[in-house]
Amino acid sequence: MKKIFIFFIYVVGILTFKAQGRIDKAIQNLEQNYTQEKVYVLLDKDNYVVGDNIYFKSFVFDGYRRSTISNTLFVELYDHNKNLVDKRTIALKNGEGDGSFVLTEALKEDIYFFRAYTAWMANFPEEFNFIKPVPIYNPKSEQKLVLDKNIKWTANAFPESGTFIENINTKIAVRLFSQGIPPASWSGYIIDAEKPAEKLVSFKGFDQNVSAFNLTPKAGKTYKVIVEDNKGTKQTIALPAVSNSGVNLQIASDNDGINYALKSNNLAEGLKGHSIVGIINNQMVYRANIKNTSAEISSKIPTKISDDKNAVLQLVIFNDKEEVVAKRLCFVKPKNLIIEQPTFVSMSLNNDPRSFNSFELEPDTDYPSYTVLVKENTKTESTNDNNILSALWLTGDFPSSIFSPARYFSKNANTDALDALLISESWKRFDWDSLLAGKTPEIKYKPESNLSFKGKVTNNGRAIPNKSVNLLFNAGGTDKGISQAITDDNGFIYLNNIYFDEPLTVSYYLNQEKNKASESDNVNIYFQPLTNNIIYKSNLPPTNYRLVDPGQNSQVGSDVAKALQNKKNQQILKTANEETLIEEVKVTAKKVDLKEKLDKELSSGRFSSMNATIFDLVNENQDAQASLNIMQWLQGRAAGLTFTMDNSGNYVPSIRGSQAKLFLDEMPVDASMINSLPVSNIAMVKILKNDGLVGDAVAIYTKRGNMLADQKDDKKEQTNKTILRGYDKATEFEQPDITSDAYRKVEKDTRELLYWNPNLTPESGLPARAIFFNNDEAKNREITIISFDKDDKLLYYNEVK
Repeated sequence: MKKIFIFFIYVVGILTFKAQGRIDKAIQNLEQNYTQEKVYVLLDKDNYVVGDNIYFKSFVFDGYRRSTISNTLFVELYDHNKNLVDKRTIALKNGEGDGSFVLTEALKEDIYFFRAYTAWMANFPEEFNFIKPVPIYNPKSEQKLVLDKNIKWTANAFPESGTFIENINTKIAVRLFSQGIPPASWSGYIIDAEKPAEKLVSFKGFDQNVSAFNLTPKAGKTYKVIVEDNKGTKQTIALPAVSNSGVNLQIASDNDGINYALKSNNLAEGLKGHSIVGIINNQMVYRANIKNTSAEISSKIPTKISDDKNAVLQLVIFNDKEEVVAKRLCFVKPKNLIIEQPTFVSMSLNNDPRSFNSFELEPDTDYPSYTVLVKENTKTESTNDNNILSALWLTGDFPSSIFSPARYFSKNANTDALDALLISESWKRFDWDSLLAGKTPEIKYKPESNLSFKGKVTNNGRAIPNKSVNLLFNAGGTDKGISQAITDDNGFIYLNNIYFDEPLTVSYYLNQEKNKASESDNVNIYFQPLTNNIIYKSNLPPTNYRLVDPGQNSQVGSDVAKALQNKKNQQILKTANEETLIEEVKVTAKKVDLKEKLDKELSSGRFSSMNATIFDLVNENQDAQASLNIMQWLQGRAAGLTFTMDNSGNYVPSIRGSQAKLFLDEMPVDASMINSLPVSNIAMVKILKNDGLVGDAVAIYTKRGNMLADQKDDKKEQTNKTILRGYDKATEFEQPDITSDAYRKVEKDTRELLYWNPNLTPESGLPARAIFFNNDEAKNREITIISFDKDDKLLYYNEVK
């Protein structure tokens, strides 16, 4: 944001403060060295069933602009015990990235947590990470997930600017807090503790979060707020003690600017020596000093402080000792949201079941691509709706519990409710006392341009220091170049700042001196990623979901029932498609022969066993290719084989409770090596259960050309290979073939997700076009469109059609 200072020659005793003092230097240091990112993630649905894909689009912001700080986003999925279930490393371009999770059948029914953050964000409190509870249902689970609607709530009262001073009429916000669904309606009143039967002021909730009222406190009085919900539950709140002196800041924000008034009481020199500082996103945008002894002053700050854009402004009042005496948050231009709308060339929506629909967006060079989501609208009064607007202006900076924050930026938003909400909040990205004392965050993690790896070069297991190594890179069958690296004193080489989103094959061999024997036959390089996930240390947020035994109020909602039906439909389609294949007996016989042949070709006698469980990924198990991790795919597929995650997010196998050994092409490796290996490069997996010469083990075998034995050419230098896992690519969303014979066997189409494209891009000046098919409900389609222009102006559309 462009920095703008407001200069007054003389307005009701306010003069600009031009000398740079301690406050200015502290804010400048924060702005220049400690910018802070925030993340919003758009998920394709609210509820999932095992077998689903979770599609997501992420947006990383630096303030109110897309961030250029980080190029990498870490996305993780936790269970309710904070066990890391799965993870993705997402490439960011202009602050945007997309990906997916495959929810395997091995996942138990539970509430899971979706976490997203950058390495730079790890330098600051974890409460600013993106954390979203995600219910995942599994019809085979022993326990069932239920939503508990009878949730306790608490209330609190917040005087405007944090001060409650005698004889100053003060606006007070009342805020409800709940881990789940707050009361649908509530009200309250204020009493003098000495006269509890007399109601001084009454109020009603603006919404499920806040309300507000005005009160002029009197010295020596004790005031209480009585809050009651629509079910008769009451709570009593004590207002702060009435102070006999101090400063109260009052604000009224409109589309022309921010009107503020300072009112003081019992100060020897009135407001003289006090200063006013305005902050937006840790950047000073307004600075003024009060020179006279007036007890009250008022003025107006124009919207130029935010470049006439929407923003949250923090106004802070300091006394002559540079101590904070009052502060207040407000929203700039609350009744005029600066949001662009897409222009539709056409929109053809048909309400018949399974009918074809489409819409086209007018070509606009300012918006190179769009995120488009079309789904059946399943929102109810209990939906905790958060969208990119509320994340940008509220939840990204205020991590306290706000129920359905998207309401504050809807067409019929209550601006009084938003103002009351901001009275009840405080800016927590920095603490004024610490900031003025020179205490700044410790920077442990610096954003890297892309991915980096550290490789240990060994010969017969011993490190090779100060040796030249040739590296050849290949991705997707295409050569990506050659490089030469020299190992350091400890035998390490480094691959820094590389971008790839397909398995990267690294071939390597040593440069040999003349007349010396080749060492490459015994050379190995073990690569470790240096761009790593960062352990989540905080407790996961509470939710109003719980697990119960079957039959204990475990009825599922209509949206979950539809998702379960859709899961059955997918099985029907899979079975129907399989019926068109060659006869099962012939196929089975062929597969058995091919599996035995593959095992003999790849396995040595040391790894032979009559009782081994073998997975042939060349001739069978084609579904494995959809998984980004072979360990994840193996979950639940071999009796006695289980997996846990280590602190780095790697799956570690155990057989009957004992940790199993890991082998890659019959060489012992650690879990990180296997977890970074693309499934597409794996030919066979063999599970050995305390059998053979290796004991409990999981052996992974990679593909070798046409799967015949390697032909050695003694005249050529032996080349060794390893495979690196780069940025994770999303599973592509596929439209169903509505017209197929298989789909006619689906009696009730209950798909919730109708269309997903995180990067809908127009071609050659033609309109960007989205096409999709109705489910059998054929109504309440929610269409979401998001885009940004080169100046980060937001385009947003969300309508139910």
